[in-house]
This record gives sequence, structure tokens and C-alpha cells, in this order.
Amino acid sequence: MTRMSASEAFVETLVAHGVKDVFGIVGSAYMDALDLFPAAGIRFISVCHEQGAAHMADGYSRVLNKQGVCIAQNGPGITNFVTAVAAAYWAHSPVVVITPETGSNTIGLGGFQETEQLPIFSKITKFQAHVTRQDRFAELTSRCFDYALLERGPTQLNIPRDMFYGEMDITLPKPIHIERSAGGEQSLNDAAKLLSEAKFPVIVAGGGVIMSDGQAEAVALAEYLSAPVVTSYLHNDAFPAGHPLMCGPLGYQGSKAAMKLIAQADVVLALGTRLGPFGTLPQHGLDYWPKQAKIIQVDSNARMLGLVKPISVGVNGDAKPAAAAMLQRLQTGNHKVAAHGNKDQRMAEVKKQKDAWEAELNSWGQADGSPIAPRRALRELEKAMPKNAMVTTDIGNICSVSNSYLRFDKPRSFFAAMSFGNCGYAYPTAIGAKVGAPDRPAVAYVGDGAWGMSLQETLTCVRENIPAIAVVFNNGQWGAEKKNQVDFFADRYVGTNLKNPSFAAIAESMGAKGIKVDSPGQIGDALKTAIASNRPCVLEIMATQELGDPFRRDALKKPQRLLEKYKAYSVS
Repeated sequence: MTRMSASEAFVETLVAHGVKDVFGIVGSAYMDALDLFPAAGIRFISVCHEQGAAHMADGYSRVLNKQGVCIAQNGPGITNFVTAVAAAYWAHSPVVVITPETGSNTIGLGGFQETEQLPIFSKITKFQAHVTRQDRFAELTSRCFDYALLERGPTQLNIPRDMFYGEMDITLPKPIHIERSAGGEQSLNDAAKLLSEAKFPVIVAGGGVIMSDGQAEAVALAEYLSAPVVTSYLHNDAFPAGHPLMCGPLGYQGSKAAMKLIAQADVVLALGTRLGPFGTLPQHGLDYWPKQAKIIQVDSNARMLGLVKPISVGVNGDAKPAAAAMLQRLQTGNHKVAAHGNKDQRMAEVKKQKDAWEAELNSWGQADGSPIAPRRALRELEKAMPKNAMVTTDIGNICSVSNSYLRFDKPRSFFAAMSFGNCGYAYPTAIGAKVGAPDRPAVAYVGDGAWGMSLQETLTCVRENIPAIAVVFNNGQWGAEKKNQVDFFADRYVGTNLKNPSFAAIAESMGAKGIKVDSPGQIGDALKTAIASNRPCVLEIMATQELGDPFRRDALKKPQRLLEKYKAYSVS
């Protein structure tokens, strides 16, 4: 045991878990510990808004597959974390949220910057710890780090500010590393049997493939079955884009090839995906989910098995070892693989659907002129994007359409707001990803509405010398919501038109590089210039107000008004 102060025990536990970077805003509640960060080798990245700090921790955790850490002042600093922590929860990101609290001797008296901080996060964290004794400080800190990775989601360490003071004799706990299994023997045997009998197997590669570092195992299984692979919603990097079996993403603005191929499946292997509703809804006028197919679902969380879609076999295992175990059974068992007998026919169908989708994308991306058609802008960005780039996307119309154009050969390359779908996500997440992987370009796609929620973090990039890039689509509208007004409310635009300044000029005034483009031919060179500058950069694309399909046509109804004064607002 070693004699140390409470703050030293806390900081040394961070060091034991390999913490090198912490995102936050300085606050007196934890300043005694913050003072030790430089000597401990921990970089404190001071941000402009606490929501940005938690998003940065999210991006950092996703690119490195380790815990990201954020911290702030008690009360308002902590409540500013909430939206980003909810986003991390639905992205299964191992973010450790450190929440200093008002002093234990005044809790409940309504003091300065006081609120109950545990209930606020109770539904969006996997584990919460509250420090009530200094001699448990290191233990509870370590547990938050262990559980964030074990349960794949945010954990909260709540610390009354007086707990940072005092002395103790303590032995620092060591990080716990849990080996994940492939799943139960019977379920894996049943899965292999179904796959061997399938005449048109299709694999859905989900986030679990990425989180388990299981891309190579997924590729090997797909190749053995010659099974086309589609990716789950917003996990376009789960399978190499250049592989002949990769057919693109499902879900909103996904690949028609992927949808038309999975519609033909007799067996679907959902590998590391909960099959969330937003990734299986009809799209492009296609109700593509194969209702008669047998579904094998692999998920490390048993509660996800069969939750959204009925399944034939549920494998409670990690995607990487599960894929390897199924392949081993197919290769060494007594299985005769039916798909081997019609490989050429199926591969011809895969090529046909992929070629047709590519031709359709090309036809959509031909428009010239200024301002720039969104699909042309996205196509030009796709062509210029470096192979090792990390791309984050915000919520909104153009950013969502980008799902058709984002292709990656390397995992941990695509970070989206997932099913929480909050604006202001992409840019701070790109900043965190860039801190975690400084040798890779980090590019955020952001609409002009969402940019208003995150542009202040340009200052963070300038102050901290983080060369993240924001591609801002300036079309003067909240596009996703305007599309609903077009389709359901007779083109009555309430709150969706935006009057914008020059975002490139604002970036320059902040000390970043600003580039404004209004012609399609400028986009590729502008992106390359932004990356080569190795500076924080805002690439402003002047876009038309063309709109893609709405998120969900089933989410709204044509309005029917009953009061006389509103009858003109009915739509038949």
C-alpha cells in the first residue's frame, strides 16, 4: 500500500487505465486533481462547450476502441453533457463521464451550481458510481473504466468536490480485461447448420464486427459462403468497400443493391447488430426486409436477440469469435454447403445489382452549376476522400443522403450520431477522433443548421492545434424538416429557412483556414488543400436546396384541421 492524497489516487487510477487525453472545461470542483494532469502525462483538452467534450470523448473512444474521458464543473457543466452522453449510449461508445458534484456537506441545501447529477444520467449510462469515501476513490474510478468497455457504453463517476481532499494508504486496482466468447455450442451448431442449408445467404455486418475487431473473420466467413454482405445502418466501415461481396449499407438513404439482394435471402446472418428499426425500415420505395427468411442473430448482449426482428437462432457471443466458430464448423463438420452449388448464379446477381446502383448514383451526380447540387457535392467528396480518412456525419438531409456515398476499406473510419440522431454531433466527434488518431484525416459532414450548434469548437481546434476539417453544406435551410413541410404541409415553411453568414469567413476570423466553394469542380481540390494544410479548416460548400427523401413517411400524417380559423391548413 502507498500513502497518497485522494486526488493522487484518482489521477494514478486514470494513468493505470492508459488515459492520455481528457476533454472538458476547467472547473474549481476538480481543480486539485486537474493540477496533477501535466505531471501524470495527461493532456487536458479545453473545449468551448461541454457537449462538445463528451462528443470528442465519443469519437476518441470509437477510433481507438478504448475509453474516452470527459470532465466538467458541477451543476451546469455536467448537465451540458447530457445530449452527448445519450448519443454515446446508443452508439455503444465506452465514454467515462466524470461528474464532480457540489460538496457532500451542503448537498440538498440548494447551493451554488447544485443539482442531483446521478438521476439525470441514470437511463443513458451502463453503470454509475458515487464516491462517498476517499479510500474507495480509486476502486470506483477503476470500476467505471472496466465497465465502460465490458458493457460497451458510457459510465458515470460522480464525485462530491470535497472527496478530492484527504490522505489514505491504498493499493491501486489493476484494469480488468474480460475475454469474450463465441457463444453457446448449441446455438453455434444450429447457426452453422442453417448457413450450410442456405441457397441465398446474406450477411449483415454490424457495429459489433467493428467493436470486436472482427472484420477479417467476417470476410473469411463471407468468402467461404460466397455470401453478399450488407452493412447495418451507419456502420458502412464494418466490411471493406472494395471487396467484391460488399453491397453497401441498409437503412435510410442506403444502397439499393444491398436492399434488393437481402430481399432475396433465405437465410440472413445478422453479425453483431441489434437490427435496429431505423436500419430495417422501407427505403427508396422498397420494403426489402425478407419476411420469410430464417434469421441468425449474433450479439454480445443477450437482451438484443430477437428484440426487433423474429429470429430462428440467437447466438449470445462476440462477432469476431462467433464468425470464426461458425466458419470452423462449416469447414470441418459434415455440412454440405448448398451455396457452393449456385455460386456463379448468385455472384452474377450481386454484380448486376451493384452495377445498376452505381449507374444510378452516377446519373444523380452529374448536375453542374452554382450553387452545387447536394448529390454532386457528395460524389466529388467521395472521389477526393483519402483511403485512410475518418468521416463523421451530423443529422440532416444532405448528411443523411451521404450514406449512399461513404465507403471505407478500413474499420473505425465512420462515426455517425446513430439512432439518437442529435445535431451538433459530427464536428466535435471528428475532433476527438483526430486526437485519438492524429495520423489520419478527420472530416466532419455538417449541415448549416447543425453547424450553428458546433461551430464554436473551431476555437478548440485552433487553441489546441487539432487539424480537424468541417465540410459545411450551406443551403440556407433545416433540410430534413423542410422536406416534411414539402410533403405534408403544403410548402408552408415555419422555422426552416436560415439566413447565414459566410462560415468560411468566420473560420478565418477564429484563426482557422476557411475555404468557400460554389462550383462542383472546386470540391476535390478544396478537400485536398484542407487536408494538406494540416490546420483546422472549414470547407463551406454552397449547395442548392434540393432535398432527399424524408426520414420516415410513416412518422407524419396529412393535417386535418377542425376549427374554422385553421381549415385552410388542412391537406387532403
